[in-house]
Amino acid sequence: MKLKVSCNLRFQIVEASVLILMLRPFRGKQQWINSEVYTIKPAIPMIESTDSYGNSCQCLVAAVGDFLIQTSSEVMVTDNVDVAPGAYFVEIQHLPNEVLPFLLPSRYCESDRFGDLAREITLDALPGYDQVSKITDWVRDSIQYLPGSSEFPLSAVEVHHHGNGVCRDLAQLAIALCRSISIPARLVVGYLHNLQPMDLHAWFEAYIGDRWYTFDPTQSNLRGGRVIIAFGRDAADVSIFHRFGSGCLLNSMDVRVDLLDNSPIITL
Repeated sequence: MKLKVSCNLRFQIVEASVLILMLRPFRGKQQWINSEVYTIKPAIPMIESTDSYGNSCQCLVAAVGDFLIQTSSEVMVTDNVDVAPGAYFVEIQHLPNEVLPFLLPSRYCESDRFGDLAREITLDALPGYDQVSKITDWVRDSIQYLPGSSEFPLSAVEVHHHGNGVCRDLAQLAIALCRSISIPARLVVGYLHNLQPMDLHAWFEAYIGDRWYTFDPTQSNLRGGRVIIAFGRDAADVSIFHRFGSGCLLNSMDVRVDLLDNSPIITL
């Protein structure tokens, strides 16, 4: 399917501030960028770079006053998500080097705290994909999904304690549970067609059967129409913007996902 995605941010800058942004869709990963517009007002120099996970980053110094960032992209994506019940667990010694960091505890995914719970949840599941499915279902059933309920990222321990959170929070708890039983997992941030209420969305991927598979504890039916912006260990790696200093205030954020064409992607 062909989607038009957009994210517009309006800041009030009260003193010159550095912003590191992550707003351009990821290149590859079953998505094709047909066109892209990236506008900043007022126009100022911006430095483009790629982080260690392959995400596109933009760095700039915003001057005092109103500051507007407008982004939009037309993207071809799949309208379904690959599933593979029974896909096998990959032993750690056989994992690719680039996957190994996604086994370790991180700032918001304290996987060293969840081993007993993860083993209890997956007790009767085959090692691999079926374990991750059990974890995803458990998070969906046990943690209340409350869009807009947390402004700042919560750690997996905090989400488990509170019993509710936003999409990012539920994904990070699932990631911590997966890593605690030696299944690599990473956070994904992007757009989801027909998400209600509309906003940027977060889900996770787990490495099973020698590839990454998509899981989403906030959605009862795993569906496509996903445009990926970035991957990372947790929310610290995939924030759409980091602002440095106290002189940068976000006044508004508007996110849209529109279906342009539902023709299937043909893979050659």
